[in-house]
Amino acid sequence: MRDLLLGREPKDYDVATDARPEQVVTLFPDAQLVGAHFGVVLVHDKDAEVEVATFRSDHAYRDGRRPSGVDFETDPRQDVLRRDFTINALLMDPETGQVLDFVGGRADLDAGLIRAIGDAEARFREDHLRMLRAIRFAARLGFRIEPATMAAILRLRELIRVVSAERIRDELARMLAEGGARRAFELLDESGLLGVLLPEVAAMKGVPQPPEFHPEGDVWIHVLLMLDAMRSPTRTLALGVLLHDVGKPATFRAAERIRFDEHAEVGARMAVEILTRLRFSNDEIRQVEALIANHLRWKDVVHMRESKLKRFLRMDRFEEHLELHRLDCLASHGSLDRYEFARRKLEEVPREELKPRPLVTGHDLIRAGYEPGPAFGVILRAVEDAQLEGQIGTPAEAMAYVRSLFEPPDGRPRS
Repeated sequence: MRDLLLGREPKDYDVATDARPEQVVTLFPDAQLVGAHFGVVLVHDKDAEVEVATFRSDHAYRDGRRPSGVDFETDPRQDVLRRDFTINALLMDPETGQVLDFVGGRADLDAGLIRAIGDAEARFREDHLRMLRAIRFAARLGFRIEPATMAAILRLRELIRVVSAERIRDELARMLAEGGARRAFELLDESGLLGVLLPEVAAMKGVPQPPEFHPEGDVWIHVLLMLDAMRSPTRTLALGVLLHDVGKPATFRAAERIRFDEHAEVGARMAVEILTRLRFSNDEIRQVEALIANHLRWKDVVHMRESKLKRFLRMDRFEEHLELHRLDCLASHGSLDRYEFARRKLEEVPREELKPRPLVTGHDLIRAGYEPGPAFGVILRAVEDAQLEGQIGTPAEAMAYVRSLFEPPDGRPRS
């Protein structure tokens, strides 16, 4: 109902009813009891899935997530009073189209407010994740958090530590990818939740940067500007933006000038620790690690040897590396020269030239009499370098190149 009143296309539709779960299943034999204890049934209709929930009131919450039990109700008002925020408690009667508003949700929609239903502290003690949901809704909708609701978050922020890493991960990922990422992280900071959940990110605040490269200000401001400029990012790109400079506070050094020696390498290691703590997938962690570890290589991209450049351009999901660099530039010095250079190269160089078929394999080296071992990696990389540089183009030329650089298997001097 909230999205319809805001003129937005809802992502899904949920149905609330006084029918008991067993009655819903009788009406829809293919339905699934996905949360029968809480009165939730999943109804399938062709390609659509609709969650049907019985009106209910909740017993006491004991674990900061779920009620210890529920009572099924026939009055929709009782169902609404257990929900989180007023704007999420609007119902529509499907027969009349009438909007049922028992808690002032429509007025808060018009005012652009996120307000907890009833006592805000009680709502957040029931389910601690609601503190993050308040921030996500405010950021995504461009709303303000009502003062008493924000004050309750500030008081209870330490309770977020009790919430499972998986639930926190999903909320943070939505904040980053659904829109309003900058505002979400400003609100996380204002509420104190940032320092509890991501102290490594909170540490960016107040860390100065060289003004000749970063006229925008400190590391935190730089990251906020990048978050603000993102448009429909993947989860990994958004995480890369958030964490690409996470190593700067730990490596800050000011002598003749401000330096962050090896902050990309330090930041990549820190990102792995953070994302592992939040239970992101191994694939996501590897990609974010690569984004951070490689983001300083852009300074040399125009002067790279052909072989090194081609290896750079063929990195997995290179489009994310490219976009991270573009955002990094726009949020600092503003020059997109290196970005445009790489984009042109990608357009000019066919994919098969970025990663050509090998001219020599380990089997070829063995047949030629070379002993398998660590040297094989060195030999094969040297051959590929020559191939990427355009110095060799056939297997025969490749083997001749190998013999010219590496001791032949019979021990005779190289010719």
